[in-house]
Amino acid sequence: MDLFRFIGNVLWLICGGFIMALAWALVGVVMVLTIIGIPFARSCFVIAQLSLWPFGKDIASRRVVNRQEDIGTGAFGTLGNVIWFLFAGLWLALGHLFHAVALIITIIGIPFAIQHVKLAMLTVAPIGQTVVQD
Repeated sequence: MDLFRFIGNVLWLICGGFIMALAWALVGVVMVLTIIGIPFARSCFVIAQLSLWPFGKDIASRRVVNRQEDIGTGAFGTLGNVIWFLFAGLWLALGHLFHAVALIITIIGIPFAIQHVKLAMLTVAPIGQTVVQD
């Protein structure tokens, strides 16, 4: 099974994963430069890493994983997600959806399109989420 994940991840890099990881990293750098966006920057770099090597990993709510509330899973997290979506999330989600549509046209690209859609959903509201191993 690990061999299939490795092969999937290598093919993923060719199917838009590398480009989207660079986009996430670029947004992270911009967030750091704005000073106000520093709390968002860490998430950008974590998701850039996920965009680079997604097979074998999943996204879960921190509320479920930690079995407790934190600042990102409550009202402040919701407010942060709205701010995030307006300034960066929309554009990154559109990038993932563009790649998904381009890949779903081909039959062999469907598993990669599903990963792009999963990442696009994360892009809409990343605050309060965490990356877990499958």
